[in-house]
Amino acid sequence: MDIKDIQNLIKFVSKAEVSEVKYKTKDFEITIKTPLAGSDAVYAQPAVYHTAPQAVAAPAPATAPVAPAAEKAEAASDDSKYVTIKSPMIGTFYRKPSPDKDVFANVGDDVSVGKVVCVIEAMKLFNQIESEISGKIVKILVDDATPVEYDQPLFLVDPS
Repeated sequence: MDIKDIQNLIKFVSKAEVSEVKYKTKDFEITIKTPLAGSDAVYAQPAVYHTAPQAVAAPAPATAPVAPAAEKAEAASDDSKYVTIKSPMIGTFYRKPSPDKDVFANVGDDVSVGKVVCVIEAMKLFNQIESEISGKIVKILVDDATPVEYDQPLFLVDPS
């Protein structure tokens, strides 16, 4: 099956107003899912993982303000006194053990060594992430239910 056949199949499925079609041969399988007629479409954004941040050199505009750069430098120096809890794996970050439960930790909460601060789902396994330091959570750096990378900062903790 070539790309034109796949495109024609997609057009056919959308016109037929069915929710799902599976096509399978000995060495090829495709599943096409569409919203049913009259129902709202729900689109999922694919998770994208990067191995390392890519620095792109772009020319700075001539009228670039200097104040925001100074503020960012100040914020970075303020964050240096905090300890970072980082992700030990790639997966999806969750602040709650399940949707109907309370979050593990909020900003301002005290954490101790071994206290669970979040869960990271990797390949349908939910891994509890424990704090390796004691202190107070100052900032949560990741939104709930978002993909995280290995060694990505999750929390800032004030150890004092």
